[in-house]
Amino acid sequence: MALDGAFLYAVKKELLPLIGGRVEKVHQPSREEIIISIRTRSGSRRLYISANAGSARVHITENSVDNPQTPPMFCMLLRKRLGSGKLVDIRQDGLERILFLDFECVNEIGDIVTVTLACEIMGRCSNLIIISEEGKVIDSIKRVDEDMSRERMVLPGMKYTLPPRDDRLNFLTAEADEIKARLASADTKELSKTLIRIFEGISPILAREWAFFAGRGVHIESDSITEDQLDRLLFTIKRTREQLINGECCFSAVSDKEGQLKDFSFVRLSQFGTLMYTKELSGASELLDYFYSERDRSLRTKQRANDLFKLLMNLTERTSRRISVQRDELTACAEKDRAKLCGDLISANMYRIQKGDSSVTVENFYDDSCPQMTIELDVRKTPAQNAQHYYSEYKKCVTAEEKLTEQISRGEEELQYLESVFDALTRASSENDIIQLRLELREQGYVRYAGGKAKPPKALPPIEYKSSDGFTILVGRNNKQNDQLSLKFAEKSDIWLHTQLITGSHVLILTDGETPPDRTIEEAAVIAAVNSSGRGSGQVPVDYCLARYVKKPSGAKPGKVIFTNYKTAFVKPDAELEQSLRV
Repeated sequence: MALDGAFLYAVKKELLPLIGGRVEKVHQPSREEIIISIRTRSGSRRLYISANAGSARVHITENSVDNPQTPPMFCMLLRKRLGSGKLVDIRQDGLERILFLDFECVNEIGDIVTVTLACEIMGRCSNLIIISEEGKVIDSIKRVDEDMSRERMVLPGMKYTLPPRDDRLNFLTAEADEIKARLASADTKELSKTLIRIFEGISPILAREWAFFAGRGVHIESDSITEDQLDRLLFTIKRTREQLINGECCFSAVSDKEGQLKDFSFVRLSQFGTLMYTKELSGASELLDYFYSERDRSLRTKQRANDLFKLLMNLTERTSRRISVQRDELTACAEKDRAKLCGDLISANMYRIQKGDSSVTVENFYDDSCPQMTIELDVRKTPAQNAQHYYSEYKKCVTAEEKLTEQISRGEEELQYLESVFDALTRASSENDIIQLRLELREQGYVRYAGGKAKPPKALPPIEYKSSDGFTILVGRNNKQNDQLSLKFAEKSDIWLHTQLITGSHVLILTDGETPPDRTIEEAAVIAAVNSSGRGSGQVPVDYCLARYVKKPSGAKPGKVIFTNYKTAFVKPDAELEQSLRV
């Protein structure tokens, strides 16, 4: 991720108004997270600090986080050391990924002392360290002993030392001649990698953006950079410097076409072209709050639904295997007509067969050319018994064919249902969505009732959108809600949409008796495509018709409907458009 030293510089500028504020509360929601409430003249702000390897950061947050009933020991220590303390300074050494928060506090004997929080944002080495006025470590959220690191230990009572630091340039102060000299002596070829080695505090995404601008989108090798490309590189570095110092950054988050957040930066990103969607936010803290809360929420949702994913995958695999075996058996039933023919020919040629014969060759008078046909016989049976054996085989095949056809049809319907639940689970955006899917699977007999007296939460309403023409569009969150939306809530004149031959949510345009324009139908079709298993495709067919033509077959599983009098629209899934229309 792109929380580099330069981005931390932008965060620091946003935190400066907190100087002079006093500590109100300290909470520790999880083992590696701290939230400090600071009261300033303009109101209370919540400072969030994380030392998690995958999401280390520091910023002001607006999100609420549940706190444990019993605060951890590190939280109690922070409360003791920082209680009612005054934030007097926020420091950063160059573009190092460390913010020092200096608090003026009162110790046990009433003396005013300075306590420093070192917020080290360094990936898996991230840490939050409490430092005394004498420069010694009071404690840290992650203690580092000699078994973990021999170069730099972080333990109570030890003197605080800075992490090892390479000799690199600070692009906020570096001169053009220094940059040219470093480029000339670089031992790497790819320009973006060279820039990372030259400058401190820049992330790969920023280095690639500089290289992209310098080469106008063409790959550049460090040892073959032209004068024009070098001038463009120096220009974009200078422009980034001015944006950062003057507070004119463009805070951007990029996501793929499926809506998954990938990276962020404090500059406008051009390197991805049309491959990624870009969302701009007003500040560094707002960007970090949005990016990590969305990503962590999605991750937590997937983790909580992990058992359902495994269950659905196992059920799908088992059902597919069963259908495959049944199809093989159905193929074997194709021999039923030959069994009947053998029985008929044995009955017609009874006089030519003796008990003990292993086979008989007769004329097949059912064929116009009367070819010779050899029929295998059981030597232990009489001719009549052999004929009866073939008739029995024929009846078995006829019965099996009827049963297998019915079972395969039910199996395919079950497989389609499981795929629809799996698709809904991949799009689940909250714990409530997962609970409702779990209840649906329990009602269908796939999940056992685990007991418990707690009532399940009330289901969330359908996802609501507003078309560009002002029409309300509703989307079901799961199969049960799809049925309610399409069969109970919908008026006869409303327009119903669903992706053709692939799993997805039911979509409803509320028309209020009016005829919506083509643009609204197209936008609803795009919404249907995004809320389906075809959201990653280049083009998706979407069927639509009046809601009056949508019916549910008797005994069908949730979400299964039939419809007539429909038309088909071919649309490209557009997650950005879908998000912009969401209410």
